[in-house]
Amino acid sequence: MNTIKVNIKDKIAVIQLDRGRSNAINSEMVSELQQMILNIEKDDNIAGLIITGKEGFFSAGLDLIELYEYDEQKITQFWKDFLNLVTVMVAFRKPMVSAISGHSPAGGCVLALCCDYRIMAEGKYIIGLNEVPVGIIVPQSIFHLYSFWLGNAAAYRNMLEGKLMHTEEALASGLVDELVKPEGILHAAERRIQKYIQMESTTWQQSKMNLRAELLEKVSADQSDMLEIMLKQWWSPSTRSILKTIIQNLQQKSS
Repeated sequence: MNTIKVNIKDKIAVIQLDRGRSNAINSEMVSELQQMILNIEKDDNIAGLIITGKEGFFSAGLDLIELYEYDEQKITQFWKDFLNLVTVMVAFRKPMVSAISGHSPAGGCVLALCCDYRIMAEGKYIIGLNEVPVGIIVPQSIFHLYSFWLGNAAAYRNMLEGKLMHTEEALASGLVDELVKPEGILHAAERRIQKYIQMESTTWQQSKMNLRAELLEKVSADQSDMLEIMLKQWWSPSTRSILKTIIQNLQQKSS
């Protein structure tokens, strides 16, 4: 595994995103995450899953620098794979908690939204879905995932303005469930997972699936027509211009 690290202790698996400083999501990370989550779901020796990042960053979202260079075939496959990863995570039956160790905009926020509970590190970090200002059309499945936790009205307003929240605002809105000091985030996530796995597993897991049935139906629906619209806009001069400006800013910050 090149983009994630996995540790298993006391029947709890911890996936740490581990790609560069900011854990930006590319096709390799999507593939590795999906395969590992499917493996963990099938493993009867693992009762729950924690997903975390690095100090300062859970994930900065999609790796726009890399994705910008993808050709038409590769970017199409990336979006299919990313949306399929969301479906796999929403359908994950076992307890799954995100330990959001820092900034988590866009794709990073999406990964966290798939979890049953979100614990975020205290600090000057941001989280939210800012696809629209970046020039990326929001898929319906991502809106359904966001509104599952925030409600339709709040999700609608936040997504159309690309709202990024600071930690306290994210807590108040229900986007995250708990704030803890950075050094205690994994311990807090383990404590939450333990609460879940102490319950009768079949009852807990089937109840989770019942509660998520409508959401799972929406995120797993055929999105071919929407993807075609998304990709047409991805290649439009206006979106390419926005992306190029963002990439130039990112490269200047890293130099």
